[in-house]
Amino acid sequence: MGFIFGIVFGVASGIGLIMGLAYYENIRAKRRSDLAATVAAFSKMTVEDARKIFTAEQYPPWVIFPQMEKLKWLNAQLNKLWPYIDEAASELIRSSVEPVLEQYRPVILASLKFKKLTLGTVAPQFTGICILDSDPDEIIMEIELQWDGNPNIVLDVKTHVGVALPIQVKNIGFTGLFRIIFKPLVDQFPCFGAVCYSLRKKKDLDFTLKVIGGDMSMVPGLSDSIDEMIRDAIEDSITWPVRKIIPIIPGDYRDLELKPSGILEVKLVQAKDLSNKDLIGKSDPFATLFIRPLRNRTKKSKTINNQLNPIWNESFDFVVEDPSTQHLTVRIYDDEGLQPPQLIGCAHIPINVLEPGKVKIEWLSLVKDLEIQRDTKNRGQVHLELLYCPFGTENQILNPFSSTVLLTEVEKALKDTSEDDVSDIERKTTEKKHEVILRGVLSVTVVSAENLPVMDLIGKSDPYVVVTLKKAGAKMKTRVLNETLNPVWNQTFDFVVEDALHELLIFEIYDHDTIGKNYMGRCIMTLTRVLLEGEVYDTFDIDGTKSGKLALHLKWAPQPIVRDI
Repeated sequence: MGFIFGIVFGVASGIGLIMGLAYYENIRAKRRSDLAATVAAFSKMTVEDARKIFTAEQYPPWVIFPQMEKLKWLNAQLNKLWPYIDEAASELIRSSVEPVLEQYRPVILASLKFKKLTLGTVAPQFTGICILDSDPDEIIMEIELQWDGNPNIVLDVKTHVGVALPIQVKNIGFTGLFRIIFKPLVDQFPCFGAVCYSLRKKKDLDFTLKVIGGDMSMVPGLSDSIDEMIRDAIEDSITWPVRKIIPIIPGDYRDLELKPSGILEVKLVQAKDLSNKDLIGKSDPFATLFIRPLRNRTKKSKTINNQLNPIWNESFDFVVEDPSTQHLTVRIYDDEGLQPPQLIGCAHIPINVLEPGKVKIEWLSLVKDLEIQRDTKNRGQVHLELLYCPFGTENQILNPFSSTVLLTEVEKALKDTSEDDVSDIERKTTEKKHEVILRGVLSVTVVSAENLPVMDLIGKSDPYVVVTLKKAGAKMKTRVLNETLNPVWNQTFDFVVEDALHELLIFEIYDHDTIGKNYMGRCIMTLTRVLLEGEVYDTFDIDGTKSGKLALHLKWAPQPIVRDI
């Protein structure tokens, strides 16, 4: 009986196990099919679908929605068309680029023309495309292009001494972002009146120059001159905000052309804690500033010798064409005399962060490269004061330093300059604009200091302050307070200021000694803040000390004078 029961139980258990496995397999199969359907659904989702389902807080940090859509299909067609494009485009490039190169021809060359020009067998690759938000009557598209080409470009170069050199441009590597604008939109085919194109951003441009059958060193400075010529020609002829206009339907498209939109006034005040590039002594820093990196539109400061905390106090004006995309770039170099200068650091600030008619005071940290932010080394800071004055705002914005003078005095002098180029506008700005000369009395009260460094053996100092008006050369000195690191002076000095907009205040703190003095630190400031506010009571960091501060009370009594220059 037990034997029969065992057989029955075993058979029943086997059948149950088989049925359980079959049921589990059906569940697994259903789960796999559901998962496959889910994966297929996710694979068809667009960026917009994902943004509807998830909030920004739900994205993992590694999820990135690319702005650029890939263009593999276009690259495949371009590879097929490239041999025909090469033949058709080479002659067009020759005829259009030669005049541009002639315009930027270095003075050491007598002539420069193309001897050979073919684009090679390697087609450019479009790496992305996006459509930007724009006005209703236009479509703006940006396409990213990369080209590591093998063109055959030979320049026929002749010098003034009769030397002829065939120079080959090779190993070209280029990555850039092109902007294409279709405007205006019309109701007839092809539905837009003109096409504008521009190099929106030049991410990378590398090439090498080689003299065929010779040595580039035959003519000293030739390689650098041609390199600068090519880069300047690209920058000035096609780089945004410059744009090329191709009319599709006959019409007047002058409103699409590049026009100046305002003036950026920049005061280069000082820099501090610059990294030293010299093995002996200190760097000899100077600054270059530009909005567009062209030789005739780049401003250069004077060189301050043997100084890591230079004071420039120089003012420059720049023409702005597109405040929404342009920015001011500052580069600080160490002057090496006859050798090429060494870059200490650079910084930039977008113009669209500046409120028109409002002075912005900025301390910008210097970096090694503006594109690749991997260097964490402290290279110093640069101190700027910025004022953007747009054209076309008559009777809307007052000069921030004088309520009786409009910023638009420049605009009134220039309101008939729509057909002039940038150089004409810069010249007329210099010739016709009203300069506001602010004359008055500046009252300076040196109130106190705190946390000064120890300079004496007994753990104290005997501090005093020298107050200097840099441009006027006037100096005043407080009394010496013995054995204190937190002195209270409460001494007031009055300075007659002839040109407050270009003046500079320097407060130098010293420790008095029987046989001399020991430098402790300094504060440097323009008169901008007190001109705007009328009266300032504040504490300021003392450069050269770890935690020292200086309390000051400044008061301005103006006597504005407006004169034409």
